[in-house]
Order: sequence, then C-alpha cells, then structure tokens
Amino acid sequence: MSTENLPQSPEQPSRKPRVAVVCGGRSSEHGISVVTAGAVLRAIDRTKYEVLPIGITRDGRWALTADDPERMAITDRRTPSVEELAESTEGGVILPVDPANREVVYSEPGSVPKALGEVDVVFPVLHGPYGEDGTLQGLLELSGVPYVGSGVLASAVGQDKEYMKRVFTSFGLKVGPYVVIRPREWARDRPAARKKIVDFAGEHGWPLFVKPARAGSSIGITKVEDLSGLDEAIEEAQRHDPKVLVEAALRGREIECGVLEFEDGPRASVPAEIPPPETHAYYDFEAKYIDSTPGLVPAPLTPEETAEVQRLAVEAFEAASCEGLVRADFFLTEDGEFVINEINTMPGFTPISMYPQMWQASGVAYEELVDRLIQAALRRSTGLR
Repeated sequence: MSTENLPQSPEQPSRKPRVAVVCGGRSSEHGISVVTAGAVLRAIDRTKYEVLPIGITRDGRWALTADDPERMAITDRRTPSVEELAESTEGGVILPVDPANREVVYSEPGSVPKALGEVDVVFPVLHGPYGEDGTLQGLLELSGVPYVGSGVLASAVGQDKEYMKRVFTSFGLKVGPYVVIRPREWARDRPAARKKIVDFAGEHGWPLFVKPARAGSSIGITKVEDLSGLDEAIEEAQRHDPKVLVEAALRGREIECGVLEFEDGPRASVPAEIPPPETHAYYDFEAKYIDSTPGLVPAPLTPEETAEVQRLAVEAFEAASCEGLVRADFFLTEDGEFVINEINTMPGFTPISMYPQMWQASGVAYEELVDRLIQAALRRSTGLR
C-alpha cells in the first residue's frame, strides 16, 4: 500500500542542547566561582543553547539558582554567594545517577518532585576542593553526563600542588624547590616539622611561601620572612587544607599562558605577565579579584621566549592528561629559564581574569571561548578515553 497520499506527521523541532552551569561549592573559593558563573551565563549564546543555572551552597546543597548575572558580581569588595541566589532555602536539585537517564529533578519538602529536563552538558565553574579536584567530575562520569574541562585524574592532579609537581618533574618540566607538611606531621611532632622547614630555608633562603596544598585563587597563602611568622602561616594555610606546601621564593617574572582544546588538539594563547602589585606584597586574592591588578597582555617577551612558554604550557597540559582548558603559570628566572609554578584546570573565568584576556588577545573573544569549551565537551564521551 502506498503511503504517498497519507497525512504526514510534522517533524519535531530539534531541541537545543541544555547546558547546566554549576557554581559555588564548599571551598574557600565559593564566591569567585559564583562570579565566574555570572560571566559564563552572560556569554552563553541563548539562541544556540538552553541554560540551567545550578548552585552548590557552602554546606553542599544543590540549589536551583536565578539566571541573573547582574547579581553574580563583586559588590563593595564582597563576593556573591549561592545562598543569595537560590530560589528556595530548602529545595534541592538531584542529578541522575543512571547513564541512560539525564533527567534533572528538583525537589522541595512536601512537594511532588519536578522534572527540569535532560542535561546535555555540564559547565562546572567550581574552584578548589569539592568541585575542581575530580570529585564533581567523578560524579558526572558515573551519571554519564559530558562536562567542560579535565577528567577525574587531571582535575585531581591539577588541584594537589604536591602531586602536580611530581607529575611535571617526571615529564622533565622544571619546578621550583618545595617541601610538604602533612597534617599528621604537624599534629604529632610540631618541632620536627618546623625543623624540616627551617632546614629547607637554610638551603634555599627566606622568604618562603606557605600555602594550602589543594586550594587556589591565592587564598590562604602567606609570605614568611623568617621563623617568627611560620606557625601562624601554617595555621592560616590549614584553615583551607590540612596539607601544607612550603615553596622557596623564585626571583623572576611571573608569566601565564592559556591552553585551549581545539578540534585538532590543544593550542597555547599569547602569554601574559603579572607585574608586581604596587599595593600588595605579592599577587594575592585581593590583588587578583578585589583591586584587579592589571596584567600585561601580551607579555613583553622575545619571540623565542614566547614560543618556549607556549610549548611548555601545552606540554604541561599533555603531561597531566588535561582536557578543555588550562592556565599554566610560570616564573621566568633571571637566568632566562622558565620554571612552572602550577596549572589551573578551571582557571578564573571572569572577564577580568587572565585566561579570557589572553585568549581575547589571541583572537578568541569571550563568547567564542565559552562556545568552544561547550562544543569540545559535547564532542567527548564520558568514561575511559
């Protein structure tokens, strides 16, 4: 029987990919994550994607948040919070745990759970532990939901500065001198742990930088000029992470370089230089985000220096098995050698952050940058790859 003259069902319009932008979290970098999310929400092309804003409160509740970038900015030197943006003080967002089902559900006490639709990709803009460190990435792998950025291993390596340095060293990248103080060392035998640092200072000199081993945004870092400030610096670092990293001061220029995953592989941006801030002892949290110390983009380097730092940035990206994006931070020492300080697998992504600025100077505008990251995530599968 011919079907030529039978009524035809109208074609269903294809749904736009739904992007869940997840921000906030339980780390000290909660506020900066919310600021980053505001910039990403503002930049996502709404004609191309549907957007679902999700925030994680400081106590770990997943909340449906307002799609209101204007409220997600630093105001009066104060960062915003998910608690201020959540549509309910009790409702919670539930991600699927079945890879065959990407339906996100919203639930409030005493109410029937509400389906929010399927999520095609997650854009996690969390910084620090409980989000940037492989924990959220592992949850998304179990759920079978693609996501922007590096996988579980690379995210964990990129968060833990001790193991990051160990990986880089094994691949032949030069890192600066450091020593690690583990929580049991400091708790059980403080004099021995202190002597370990004093011996390190005897070899490499003062000042030292004492920092949380698994934190970012320059939070919890203290520049220690001598032994008298050591205990207080360690206690400050341990407010954010029980494991502490102590680094020798490297004399040189601070150079950063962005890496972005293109269809044919990772490429490096033009580098930037972070000049010494005039009103801060070093490039700390306030210098970065509150007072917005400007960087030099592009960095005033020779063509040979530029090519070398770009090569090293991509090499660091590959060494840690990164995906999507990375900001690689270096010191250019007085003898002309690049020493890698760290990578950030989800770097600061506000419009004033160095990563977007470096790509803007490389010809990739902020909106295109966000789009490329989403498209790269959609091209990848979850699981082993």
